[in-house]
Amino acid sequence: MKFRNTVYMFILLAILSGCATKISGTVHLLDETGAPLKAENPSGTVINMINLSVPIGRANHSVEANDKGLFEKKELEAGEYKVEASRLGFATETQGAKLGKFSHKKFEFKLKKIPEGKRKSIKEGNKDEEKIINPGEVNIQPPSM
Repeated sequence: MKFRNTVYMFILLAILSGCATKISGTVHLLDETGAPLKAENPSGTVINMINLSVPIGRANHSVEANDKGLFEKKELEAGEYKVEASRLGFATETQGAKLGKFSHKKFEFKLKKIPEGKRKSIKEGNKDEEKIINPGEVNIQPPSM
């Protein structure tokens, strides 16, 4: 009897872990005209997930897309999420979703390449809005984590 209860407990845990709240999706890299970039690999594109419904210490999550552009983050808390895909040299895209317990939301991001001549250079600005830079608008390397 005790063995059977243990088996049932493992089955229940397996079922519930497959139903956990999660975010997944795909990243597509596009050229300036919106055509797919076959030569660029989406691997390393950062997807930030911010839960606006929980304290700041538990709000931030991030993953990287694989070489096929796929990403997934499991075991998230329910709440309202702001999900942002960013990559150097590409315009950042932001989407939102409200997730309940055991829900799953798929996102599709289409990041458009920013032409070299349109990228901002980092320089001292007089106004606060001149100091805010989208990561895709500059040509620098992020620090390694």
